[in-house]
This record gives sequence, C-alpha cells and structure tokens, in this order.
Amino acid sequence: MTSFLTGTGYTLIYYIILASTALTMRKLTRIPDEPFRKLLHCIVLGVFPIYVYGFEKWWHGVLSCIIFAAVVYPILKFFERFKLYSHMVTERNSGELKNSLLVVFSMYAVVITVCVGLLEEPLLALASVYAWGIGDAAAALIGKRFGTHKIPNSVKSFEGTFAMFAMSLACVLTILVCRGGMMWWSYILTSVIVATVSALTELYTPGGYDTITCPFGAMTTMLVMLYLLGGI
Repeated sequence: MTSFLTGTGYTLIYYIILASTALTMRKLTRIPDEPFRKLLHCIVLGVFPIYVYGFEKWWHGVLSCIIFAAVVYPILKFFERFKLYSHMVTERNSGELKNSLLVVFSMYAVVITVCVGLLEEPLLALASVYAWGIGDAAAALIGKRFGTHKIPNSVKSFEGTFAMFAMSLACVLTILVCRGGMMWWSYILTSVIVATVSALTELYTPGGYDTITCPFGAMTTMLVMLYLLGGI
C-alpha cells in the first residue's frame, strides 16, 4: 500500500504544481484560448509516465487513474456553476473538461492494463498515448495557425493532419528505438504505419472521441506490426 500512496502522492504534487502554474499564467499573461487548452492537454499527458513508472505494481497505476477521475469529476461539476471557471479553463461546451478528463483517464487505465499489465511493455504504453497526445496538440496548433488548405468535406486542414502525422511518427520512432530489439527498418516501417493510422483516425473521428480512437488505434496497430516483425 505504501507504493500506491507514494505514487498517488507524486501525481497529486504534479497536478497541484502544474495546474496552479498554468492557471496563474492564464491570469497574468492572458494566454490565448487555444494555446492554453493545449497547455492543459500537455499537463494531462505529462502525468502519464508517473502512472506507468511511478508505482511498484501496474494495477496501482490503474487504480490511481480511476480514483483520480472519480474524485475530480464531482469537484469540477461543482465549479461549473461559476462563470469564472468556464472562462479560466476555456471550455467550448459546458462540462467539456470534466468529461474529457473522465475519458482520458479511462483510456490511460486500459492502455496500462494491456501494455504494462498483460505485455509488460511500458514503453509501448507511452508510444500509444503520445502518438495521439503530442500529435493532436500539434495538429490543433498548426492547423489553426497555418491551416489554409482544407481537406474536402472536413473542417480540418492538410497542414494540421500532416503535423499530426509528423509528431506521431517522431514520438513512436523515438520510443521504439529506445526500446530496441528490432532491425532499423522495422522501427521506421512500424512508426510510419502507426503515424498514418493515428493521423487518419484523428481526421475522421467525430465529436472529440479521438481521445479514445487514436490511442487505441495506435496501440493496436503497433502491437500487430511488432508481432508480425518479431518485435514481441
């Protein structure tokens, strides 16, 4: 139990420091809405390695994810009654933040269970999540700033989708190389296919559900590729 409490303590310290810093920056510097949204997005992504590596047993990390979501959801629901809350966290729709956190931490729990609990491959858990997380942040920022070429029948742009592909590729390739155990061309081939799946999934997933479809799509594709190439 000590390990569980210690790991959970690390996550609480992380949340308190990063969230308070972000909100202070928002108050003092008036960061534009979209960059601030992605800053919060990156803070949530940054805690994932603690859930993967900060607990002695993998299921402690899963339990911590579940408890965090269960505790924070009603707290955020309470604060939604105040107008300042929605302004500070830049919600597009009422309840967006609490619902997003619930989905993200549920996704974290599943990825940890599969990659760490069943396969004992923590690096693959990181690759699955960051193929989506960092790629999605890049897609939003690049797409809004430079997205002048719209994809037919979509509000998204070629520039944003390419940013998603490029960052997903970089994340997966870096993690697979650090993991080792494969031929050099296997890293590249796997990374390109995972990045392609991630970019297309993000492009065609409606209603913000890419928080689920992209990490699961990346994880499934990567595991299949590694199995076929002898990497697992």
